[in-house]
Amino acid sequence: MLPNHLFLTECFFSMLKKILSGIGIAACVVSLNSVPFSASASNTATLTDLKAGDLVRGTSFSAVYYYGKDGMRYVFPNDKTYFTWYTDFNGVRWLSDADLGKIQIGGNVTYNPGIRMIKINSDPKVYAVGQDGTLHWVTSETLASGYYGTNWNSMIDDVPDSFFSNYTKGTDFETSEDFLSLATGTNYNIDEDKDIQSPAIIQITDNAYSQTTITIKAGHAVRFENKGTNKHTATASDLSWGTGTMENGVNFTRYFNKAGTYPFFCSYHTSMTGTIIVE
Repeated sequence: MLPNHLFLTECFFSMLKKILSGIGIAACVVSLNSVPFSASASNTATLTDLKAGDLVRGTSFSAVYYYGKDGMRYVFPNDKTYFTWYTDFNGVRWLSDADLGKIQIGGNVTYNPGIRMIKINSDPKVYAVGQDGTLHWVTSETLASGYYGTNWNSMIDDVPDSFFSNYTKGTDFETSEDFLSLATGTNYNIDEDKDIQSPAIIQITDNAYSQTTITIKAGHAVRFENKGTNKHTATASDLSWGTGTMENGVNFTRYFNKAGTYPFFCSYHTSMTGTIIVE
């Protein structure tokens, strides 16, 4: 029996379909009504208390987020995704709604690799999930049962079409050895799954940026932190990106995925300038 605080209502439907030869696996799908998460209010925290890997939620809304190395929060799209990573809500840390709102959303969490398979209604194929939501079509029932056991058809979740865009198509699985690529394990976490890295830090005072030139690798992030008493920004010289107005104590993180040179300035104090070099 589920603990009362989970408030989960299970709705079972779409029983096992016959598998058509040569098409792949069509599966028994268990759909769980999407509901808010809940956790104990005994584990309260402030922003300065947080560390990478924490689970956090606010006081007014019960959605739970993963706090990444980059200082951003990552969304669990539904309860099924959450339970591929965690078995309960022990350890969820409560923040004030104001503090939670200061943490940028970095994206959606995808399934823990290798734990369960997924499919969508519009696609008869069943996929194993690899790192960072990479999908691998399991091309036969034999492969599925070889990895997930004789009850493989109970290890499939139906993912709403709206969430399927979080995933990308990878290579098909045609041999049992292909499953060895699934990087799963008890010590595997969401930072590793999404290759989330600690950001480079640029602090802003009322006179200057702490670093006027900074070099990072493509795919890494820069975190701007306003330590000044005045409002500041970090705005691209070509106006293609920007932090927006940052009050004292506000942070903003941006990923730079393409190599190049990215000059920026403060919209309130145009003499304050800096450059990010992405290699």
